[in-house]
Amino acid sequence: MAISTEQQILIEQRVTNEAKSMGASYALWFFVGYLGGHRFYLGRKGSAIAILLMTIAGWLLAVVGVGLILLAIVGLWLLIDAFLIPGMVAEHKNKVRSDLLQQALLSAH
Repeated sequence: MAISTEQQILIEQRVTNEAKSMGASYALWFFVGYLGGHRFYLGRKGSAIAILLMTIAGWLLAVVGVGLILLAIVGLWLLIDAFLIPGMVAEHKNKVRSDLLQQALLSAH
């Protein structure tokens, strides 16, 4: 059974309210990206923890020089993330939409 136009409008309103913000994602990337802040916000906990641990290890090992390699990797990762953030936000928005649509279809039965 299909959902009504009214239900579709309500779903899109909830998607707009519940989806992650592009602006907030970029602000977190800019200010706390080296701690994985933007990835935590976008629900990418595994890679956020990896960035956080690499940053901590990088600073601790910077004295011996090995840490600089880790910090360079984090820097490259953050540069790449600047281009990946729009896709991550869109993916989250699509997941929210899909979940809400599934709920609407289940409640229609």
